[in-house]
Amino acid sequence: MGSRHKVTCAEITSDGDNLPWVNKIRYLGIFIAGHVSLRCSTDHAKRSIYHTANAIFASVGRFASDEVILELILKKCLPILTYALEVCALPKRVLQSLDFTVNRVLTKLFKSSNTADTAVYRTVQVFLPYRVTIGTAPETF
Repeated sequence: MGSRHKVTCAEITSDGDNLPWVNKIRYLGIFIAGHVSLRCSTDHAKRSIYHTANAIFASVGRFASDEVILELILKKCLPILTYALEVCALPKRVLQSLDFTVNRVLTKLFKSSNTADTAVYRTVQVFLPYRVTIGTAPETF
């Protein structure tokens, strides 16, 4: 991290094996990416929410009502996506990417690819956009 984050460093060996240099580290469940300033990576969280949502859809299928599936997504998927994101100052494009992830899960649930429908579902079910909820969280953190 810092202005020299892209500089190649000397190899570190342990018992004859080289330790690899990585661009991201996981610390307390947050992936910190190498950058000039502190950056959190949301790639793992987005993959995890898709994995969890697909597991819910596969196990519950279409036997349960949409309300039950939506409640499961609220309780299981969204905490994965929002865990500790208040600590990092996220750029607008990352917040839009998080919104897109939630929109994709909702479009799969409600079988609609219309973005206007997804916006209605979000307002009815109190899925505020992340640029609203997480965007203001660091101010109160």
